[in-house]
Amino acid sequence: MNKFSRPSRFNTVIDHECVERVKQFVLVSQRIVITCHVSPDGDALGSSTALCSVLRALGKDAVVVTADCPPKALQFLPGVRDIVPLTRDENRAIELVEGADLIFCLDFNDLNRLDRLAPVVGGASARRVVIDHHLSPVIEADVIISHPEVSSTSALLYLFLWQAYWVKYLSRSSAACIYTGMMTDTGNFSYNSNDSDLYLIVHDLMRKGIDKDNLYKLVMDTSSETSLRIIGYAQYKMQILREHKVALLTLGSSELKEFGYSKGDTEGLVNRPLAIPEVTWSVFMREDSPTLVKVSMRSKGDFSVSRICEECFGGGGHANAAGGEFNGSLNEAISRFLEILPNYDKYLS
Repeated sequence: MNKFSRPSRFNTVIDHECVERVKQFVLVSQRIVITCHVSPDGDALGSSTALCSVLRALGKDAVVVTADCPPKALQFLPGVRDIVPLTRDENRAIELVEGADLIFCLDFNDLNRLDRLAPVVGGASARRVVIDHHLSPVIEADVIISHPEVSSTSALLYLFLWQAYWVKYLSRSSAACIYTGMMTDTGNFSYNSNDSDLYLIVHDLMRKGIDKDNLYKLVMDTSSETSLRIIGYAQYKMQILREHKVALLTLGSSELKEFGYSKGDTEGLVNRPLAIPEVTWSVFMREDSPTLVKVSMRSKGDFSVSRICEECFGGGGHANAAGGEFNGSLNEAISRFLEILPNYDKYLS
């Protein structure tokens, strides 16, 4: 039995048959791989490391394999140092995926989000289980647990564990991983967080012994000198396009190099302009190479940035938090953005 009494909806979010099929897959599997999207954030890493811990507690040989290395800012998460990134140990990463009996795909809805790991996972003979909260999954899998109404994959994973009667296998460390994922995907519960069930999950995680205040400090209130400087610089040169109620932040590849940029140094930057009352949405463009620009968007209220990312930047996400990319230079990406801006003014309240 689960330790705490919970509303009946806790037991009905995920289809019971899906839960039982996943439990059976786990039961008959020994070598299990968990993977998440490229450039993993707190939700991707939190859900992946938590599930890995639970599967190991069930006696399974489980490991997290990612396309690239986790950002420095999330190295504190329990289990992160056991992750096998393709970019650091390609042979072992491929060997683990190809030898797996079961693969869990967490926090992404398209194999393309795995970057160079995509063909390896796509060609593996193992069963696949998807647990994700993004819209319109297009992954071929034996079981797809897709609930975009849930604010994070970490919260959805907890609901799965609850329905599977596996919450008892959550340790203090793995509970901290789930909480970190929930916190980061809601901006410390400041958006997509009006579902009262979220706080019942938080209650349960705190009963596991997590230090919520310390996790906030580590995730939201800890920064490297490089990160502070580059974020300050980006905000200084920010453009406010008042007629469109949008803020535009940009960092070119030469600027990133000048500051000694490392992955994760600009985490949270795109949210900053939303503090300005006149700004309804915010866009951050980062030029990762001369031919690739990463695009992140955030918004307030009913204005959907997911629509813009899908239609213009080959991406998607949630109504208030989405992303995509542009194949070209930063100047070309900015020109494209300015070109499409008037098309979305009609959605502004």
